[in-house]
Amino acid sequence: MSRSLKGTLAVLAGGAVVATTAVALAQTDTSTATPTAATSGDLKTDIDNILTDSRLNGASIGVIVRNAKTGAVLYDRNSDTQEIPGSNNKIETSTAAFGILGAGYRFKTTVYTRGANLYLKGTGDPTLRGADYDKLAAAVAAKGIKKIKGNLIADDTWFDQEYTPPGWDPTDLPYSYGAGISALNVSPDDVFDAGSIGVTITPGTEGQPVKVTLNPPTSVVQIVNHATTGKAGTSSTVSVDRTGGTNKIVVTGSYPANGGKEDHLSTAPNPTQYAADVFLRALKAHGVKVVGATKRAATPKGAKAVTTRKSMTLSQLATPFLKLSNNQIAEILTKAIGRKAAGKGTRTAGIAAISRYLKTLGVDTTKVKQTDGSGLSRTNKTTPKQASVILKAVQSKPWYSTWYNALPIAGQADKLVGGTLASRMKGTAAAGNVHAKSGTLTGVTALSGYVKDDTGQPLIFSIMFNGYQGGAPKDIEDKIAIRLASGKSAATQSTLRKETAQNGGNLESSWTKGKATSR
Repeated sequence: MSRSLKGTLAVLAGGAVVATTAVALAQTDTSTATPTAATSGDLKTDIDNILTDSRLNGASIGVIVRNAKTGAVLYDRNSDTQEIPGSNNKIETSTAAFGILGAGYRFKTTVYTRGANLYLKGTGDPTLRGADYDKLAAAVAAKGIKKIKGNLIADDTWFDQEYTPPGWDPTDLPYSYGAGISALNVSPDDVFDAGSIGVTITPGTEGQPVKVTLNPPTSVVQIVNHATTGKAGTSSTVSVDRTGGTNKIVVTGSYPANGGKEDHLSTAPNPTQYAADVFLRALKAHGVKVVGATKRAATPKGAKAVTTRKSMTLSQLATPFLKLSNNQIAEILTKAIGRKAAGKGTRTAGIAAISRYLKTLGVDTTKVKQTDGSGLSRTNKTTPKQASVILKAVQSKPWYSTWYNALPIAGQADKLVGGTLASRMKGTAAAGNVHAKSGTLTGVTALSGYVKDDTGQPLIFSIMFNGYQGGAPKDIEDKIAIRLASGKSAATQSTLRKETAQNGGNLESSWTKGKATSR
């Protein structure tokens, strides 16, 4: 299996992804046909009918719909049952990041000198590309530093050295959505796939090996090129795989002699080593010689700052993070939260701080189990009801509009607008209307967010399916969202008031009496 840069963007805009276990970054949205949702005028009847789809037989189904202003529950189907959320986990991580770190939060990378050594100290910036390390090196040279008699020290101690969560499937780690992160990172592209290396394929002479180049250039991986140049007009069958647990990237298959270039992504086994190597090469290019070795250590007190680079703000970073469901940004933010809240750049500290923040939003944290920041782990658990609590509570936050606009928007083709929903719900009342976070793992799909009904009434919804039959039934989620966007809310509100009165005024119990249970 290989992931190309071009292919990644196509996936994020709604194309298919091949995965054996869990692809949370891609948030695969395989349905391209526009689903329809019949409207009877009664919300409960319509959603219940949508959920009779045979693909959900035996599945665990959780759905909740609420009035976004009042919080009144308009529909409830097992919404307090714990489900694996996939990348709906990023709702928790991203809102806590805004709440704890702040919308103006920036990562900082600084170069220091002390004695004979040069220090590169990071705080987790996922936006650093090869060109940014080149600018840092140019600034060092501009200070008249031409020779480092000691060592280049990579200081990644702002975070711990657990590059990937222990719950991630090892078979995911060679691919961009499973890349490891540290306090020092490199991204090969402008959507910040931190920890990944760009692998570009171009044709050679027919019958001879293809040409393989890396972006940015690095020696932390070894290319094993078994791919050949095929006849002009043939299809590419190139695959780029990093052998598990090694630094060998193996290229196989055939590439047409008249092909242009084909970009893939692989991953670096050690993100800190990768960053240090890219910086060392940049220093050399600017005439700065490092006599000693490259090592990992903390920057000592009293070290003199040479140059500093600050990242974009969290408000700006939220767009590629949420639109494209970037796992690495989620994991970096989790550790940054831990460092800010507890002085520890660990996943454990970050998750504990996120939980405390969610509690301030009214979340019942006994119903939420978060084991990573991204949702790639299958040990994460939450409920649609608790997701809806977050969605309701954050509307009062000063950063809400920024966060809301960073969510994927249904049916919008631009990848940094539509994101994982770019190809979904096109040509319906939900297009340009639904702002929601998708989630996908094998046997897991989720969609939670906001939609305005046909009268302009804002609604909150959360849909989570676990254990369904076949491929991810994204079209079922879409039918529910389309129904919410196009349905007659006046009839729904009238029915709700009647059932609420019959239930003694308990809004939370409305629509739940006699509900069907599906597992």
